[in-house]
Amino acid sequence: MSSPSPQPNKSAKQNSSQSSDSLYESRRKLYVRAVTGLFANWRWALVWITQIVFYGLPWLTWNDRQAVLFHLTERKFYIFNWVFWPQDVLFLALLLIISAYALFFFTAIAGRLWCGYACPQTVYTEIFMWFEQKIEGDHSKQQKLDKMPMNGEKALKRTAKYFVWGLFSLWTGFTFVAYFSPLKELLAAVPGFTFGPWEAFWILFYAGFTYLFAGVMREQVCKYMCPYARFQAVMFDPDTLVVTYDEGRGEPRGSRRKGVDPKTVGRGDCIDCSICVQVCPTGIDIRQGLQYECIGCGACIDACDQVMDKMQYPRGLIRYSTDNAVKKGWGRKEILGHVLRPRTLIYGFVLAVMCVGFVLLLANREPLRVDVIRDRSSLGREIEGGMIENVYNLHVINMSEASRSFRIDVVGIPGARIGSAQSVEVGPAATHSLTTQVLVPYDQGQPGANTIAFQITAEDDSGLSITEETTFLIPR
Repeated sequence: MSSPSPQPNKSAKQNSSQSSDSLYESRRKLYVRAVTGLFANWRWALVWITQIVFYGLPWLTWNDRQAVLFHLTERKFYIFNWVFWPQDVLFLALLLIISAYALFFFTAIAGRLWCGYACPQTVYTEIFMWFEQKIEGDHSKQQKLDKMPMNGEKALKRTAKYFVWGLFSLWTGFTFVAYFSPLKELLAAVPGFTFGPWEAFWILFYAGFTYLFAGVMREQVCKYMCPYARFQAVMFDPDTLVVTYDEGRGEPRGSRRKGVDPKTVGRGDCIDCSICVQVCPTGIDIRQGLQYECIGCGACIDACDQVMDKMQYPRGLIRYSTDNAVKKGWGRKEILGHVLRPRTLIYGFVLAVMCVGFVLLLANREPLRVDVIRDRSSLGREIEGGMIENVYNLHVINMSEASRSFRIDVVGIPGARIGSAQSVEVGPAATHSLTTQVLVPYDQGQPGANTIAFQITAEDDSGLSITEETTFLIPR
């Protein structure tokens, strides 16, 4: 059976048939009706969780510093007890791959859960709509306000709304930059607006786009700008849980009085109230089938369940279900039984392997890194005492947040020794560069390139040691 593919909404079809010259549907402002219920509660729970994390993390301290700070100037990423350096880009690459596979895995199981509940566009749109409803009133009052000629009341409400949106956007931009520049420095710059040029740019840039996307464009971002909406169909199959209208139960739709048995009037359970359309943040009619604009938020489910309760009909006319479940009349047990299928098993297995590998790499990450570069401007040369000297530049990186002393040894050629200081003190989360000489007896080794290795060992922990190989040149 072919997988369900999102269909364009009805208004888009009508618009394209009315004008062959227009490539895009003219925007119709949506006045989204507020809704309560299980899925609305879940959305607001995710709003609170994500925003407490986002706005709260920069204020947390750890080891007398900001707990989470991607310090671009120092080129260090601080995440609680970990300090990551540019050399740790492997961890970032793995994290991005894991995120992509997690998106595939959860989409194959339950559709656009990310879009409906945790996507920043969804989260900030919910917040901006909440501000709008508190200032201008519910959806019907907003509609009346738009039609009203400009007067004192309208000007006051609009000014208040735009001011609150702008203030919240600036706070969001400020918080975003606080992840890349120390919060204390940013706070000190606020009174006189003495931010650095890039800090000021990104605060205003991020604030501007937060305002634009969440306050002005809203559903247009999901419809026309988000790539996920366009390729989601390839991750769906007939056993993917999506928001579904039970056409067999709901059709033919039509209005009737409360408590009337739909069978007695030759109707389905749908009373054609269109509340499911009024609460949809992207303005689609789920009764037209699965559409790419649907973000899977479940607002229409909450709204329809409330109508069914009032009509004294069973809930679930609109519900999370699968294409196969609706067509074959499956219950919850059969739906859950089809969650484990080849696609989800493969995604789940690959995701689990990558997560385990990521955790193991992170757990076994040594808090010491050494780069050895032989000085190419100084070739091997004979010095007094019958010794051959090569010069090396060492970069010792202490990734821990405590000062440490490291002992430097060299092995690989009998009689090889360090010609200068054999220990180095490196500060917390710091790099120490030094130039050292390696001396080898003339009668040891072979003419040409010989392999040697530097051993750098922490003096307070012999188990913390790293070995870096290089070459030692002996004149022919």
